[in-house]
Amino acid sequence: MKKRILFALAISGLCLSASAQKVQFTEFDLDNGLHVILHQDKTAPVVAVSVMYHVGSKDEETQRTGFAHFFEHLLFEGSDNIKRGEFMKLVSSNGGQNNANTSQDRTFYYEVFPSNQLELGLWLESERMMHPVINEVGVKTQNEVVKEEKRLRIDNAPYGKFTEKIFSHLFDGHPYRWQPIGSMEHLDAAKLEEFIAFFKKYYIPNNAVLTIAGDLDVDKTKALVKSYFAEVPKGAPVVHKEIKLPEITKEIIDTAYDANIQIPAIFAAYRVPGMKSRDSKVLEMISSILSGGGSSRLSTKMVDEKKTALQVAAFNYSLEDYGAYITLALPNNNTPLNDLLKDIDVEVLRLQTDLISESDYKKLQNKFENDYVSANSRMLGVAENLAAGYTFHDKDTNDINKELETIRSITREEIRDVAKKYLGKNQRVVLYYLPKK
Repeated sequence: MKKRILFALAISGLCLSASAQKVQFTEFDLDNGLHVILHQDKTAPVVAVSVMYHVGSKDEETQRTGFAHFFEHLLFEGSDNIKRGEFMKLVSSNGGQNNANTSQDRTFYYEVFPSNQLELGLWLESERMMHPVINEVGVKTQNEVVKEEKRLRIDNAPYGKFTEKIFSHLFDGHPYRWQPIGSMEHLDAAKLEEFIAFFKKYYIPNNAVLTIAGDLDVDKTKALVKSYFAEVPKGAPVVHKEIKLPEITKEIIDTAYDANIQIPAIFAAYRVPGMKSRDSKVLEMISSILSGGGSSRLSTKMVDEKKTALQVAAFNYSLEDYGAYITLALPNNNTPLNDLLKDIDVEVLRLQTDLISESDYKKLQNKFENDYVSANSRMLGVAENLAAGYTFHDKDTNDINKELETIRSITREEIRDVAKKYLGKNQRVVLYYLPKK
């Protein structure tokens, strides 16, 4: 009973196993190119097993979008040794949880198990990597699943297409211009051999990071990893295309119509540097100043004092090659959308002109330090952050331990200068998002 309680706490994120101290890890490569990262934490009898493949929607062909997200689903279909529909049953029947997600840049699979089921997690992921079953039955089944997901999350969801519209302008000429879910027409038109070729190109050990975090014995786990993954054949080197976009020098204005909404919205989006850039972290801090909580500048001004907005937000959508910095507002009391945009612009200009106060600066640093600790308080969070460091930060797994130092070193002057550098009116896309009558 005690073990069950501890496991439940860890799963729900209440296991405070990480602090602001350095995250320790061991890493090595197998001969087939698989990079392996191990993090030992014996606070609770839990282990997270994860594989991050460096493939996302930006690696797709322009007439075959949606493949990476499709494979997020397809690779649960089974393998030579796992019957169709049995993958998730094996996880749940052994006390675990599992899932996967896909972005523009990577696909992430994971299981969280009681630590005595570590070997099961390794076997499942090795099966997924080595010999999944990719056939017409699975493709047709998952095609319907993806279509339903698109209907639910995008087509019939209020404001479901704003990123699609914004990104088509912000990243014109780059694969980020389409969304990870892709085109249903492209998936319908794809032949089975195209899916098999996509798997063989990207879901290979030399394009993946296996990260295991939790209650483990490092030496025993190394031996287990080798026994399950060493025989997976190495693939051809994966080359990710580097596409440089010309700067946006004139404001782009567009309108979108949505039958799922009754309240309009206005968006202003800026193309900003990708996640490797220090400026990306500064932009996260700017988001917090503008809309991070009820006491933030935009919320206080527009929601509480003027009561012109029902909701207002600013956030940094950070990706590998670039990022999108997005501000948005929904009107209250029929406030004109242009008035909302003017109020947002006033607060952005204030950031570009004046330094934030010392007390606001200290509050900001405390918040980001707390967020860092929280993000690494679960074994799954640690596993993902370790993998992301290696995948996106020039193979620097230790990036996880540099984040606090970066947070503490960002100055008030930097916050002002970064706002000035990237958040100019001539550098943005303004989208009027209106109800479709």
